[in-house]
Amino acid sequence: MAEEENVEITPGSEEFNNMVFRLNQPVVNGNTEFLNYAGNKLEALQDDIYVMPAYVRDDFNLFIVVSKLIADDWIIAFSKAKIENGNEITDLSEPIPTGQGLNMLGEREPEEANSLLKYFNTLIESNRGEWRLIQRPDQK
Repeated sequence: MAEEENVEITPGSEEFNNMVFRLNQPVVNGNTEFLNYAGNKLEALQDDIYVMPAYVRDDFNLFIVVSKLIADDWIIAFSKAKIENGNEITDLSEPIPTGQGLNMLGEREPEEANSLLKYFNTLIESNRGEWRLIQRPDQK
């Protein structure tokens, strides 16, 4: 991960695509209640990988993925799902950085993206996590 810098990166910007939300504590023994969103609960997909719907419509969906993806850091990312027969999730995409997922949602449903952003702000206020820059745009 990049070193911390005092640069504000705003949602909706291209730079925000490179932001990831890192949890301050690991998920231990499936303790994920504090991460519930909009009445949804995280479900264990496999060891150390949890998922729950964030936004699901016929033409676009995003699922929250909580996993130990980068070194020993637990992060919240997004994934798109392939849904068959109306409610069967048959495949998840590779993880999408948190900021990129929020930007994708913001292009389609700004109010939904703002609700998710408030969710992340609540996690920050309760000292559960923080935004981190995973790749600076000028280092591509």
